[in-house]
Amino acid sequence: MDLVLALDEAVAEVDGRGFRETPFGPRDDLAARLGLAGGDVWVKDETGNVSGSHKGRHLFGLLVHLEVVERLGLASSHDRPHLAIASCGNAALAAAVVAKAGRRRLEVFVPVDADALVLARLKELDADVVVCPRDPSVPGDPTYHALRDAVAGGALPFTTQGNENGLSIEGGLTLGYEMADALSRLGAHLDQVLLQVGGGALATAVSQGLREARALGMLTRAPRIHAVQTARVHPLKRAFDQLQDQGFATGGDALRFARTHRSTFMRPWDEPPQSLAHGILDDETYDWAAVVEAMMETGGSPVVVTEETLDEANRLAYVTTGIPADHTGTSGLAGLMELRRAGGVGDDAHVAVLFTGVRRSANGSSETREGTT
Repeated sequence: MDLVLALDEAVAEVDGRGFRETPFGPRDDLAARLGLAGGDVWVKDETGNVSGSHKGRHLFGLLVHLEVVERLGLASSHDRPHLAIASCGNAALAAAVVAKAGRRRLEVFVPVDADALVLARLKELDADVVVCPRDPSVPGDPTYHALRDAVAGGALPFTTQGNENGLSIEGGLTLGYEMADALSRLGAHLDQVLLQVGGGALATAVSQGLREARALGMLTRAPRIHAVQTARVHPLKRAFDQLQDQGFATGGDALRFARTHRSTFMRPWDEPPQSLAHGILDDETYDWAAVVEAMMETGGSPVVVTEETLDEANRLAYVTTGIPADHTGTSGLAGLMELRRAGGVGDDAHVAVLFTGVRRSANGSSETREGTT
């Protein structure tokens, strides 16, 4: 505990705030605007968290692990490998804050159109920024390819992509724990949770945290998990549909097969992605299998939203809650709106969304560009 508190104090020195439980509760104005007469909409607000998003939760857990390994003598503190991440937004900023707090060198791979405010802050935090142009002849995210090369060269993946570093999921479990604790204290329950999905770490962590809370008796029921992606890039929805076509709806054999034949189901998106919700534009959903399993286990499904709905949801979020989240941060709400219009959310439903990132774009809230988580 002393180690965790000391590292948290170091984070606060860098970012001006340490990690604390973030607000989670029903928002009556939002529920009223959505026509949920007998239900409610719970919002988990991560915009005031370290570096302005939920990403620091994942990465702080990694830092704690690295420090413990050194203290146990399993790694040297004098010849540390540098850390590496592929991101152009919240994950990069969180990684830079946490890495600086831990006095570790961080290399950040970003796309050519990364936001100027983000780049400036990364430099303030002493991160080594590497711009990665997209090669039209090479499928997939160029920043992710660069990350893989760096890891092959000895860097440690300091990333929220669970397939690269599964320990990043551990820190994110605190989101699910905090939600379950608040529900338990109030004797409330959720029917559905809508989670924005880029690389998939957020949905994996929240669903796993809620599952563990249910197993411990903190929740009376497991809410249905819905993964939200944009109409412009939705590799998870494509994989989910393909799995259902191969019979996963009647058993787990198809998913077990898919885990060992990944490229058949989860492959890079065909076109360079662009969207208002630039933080969920990963060419692939790296933690896809865990998210699909969570949806199928709870009876949920993927939801695809248009740019118009993303923009509408972002405006509605601010008008009804006053929370200054960006389009990525409110894309779970966009999924709720879409599912509600399709008849998938009843008037008396109890649902939850997460506002995961603060608005900070140098180009305004209607920015459209290529990006990664």
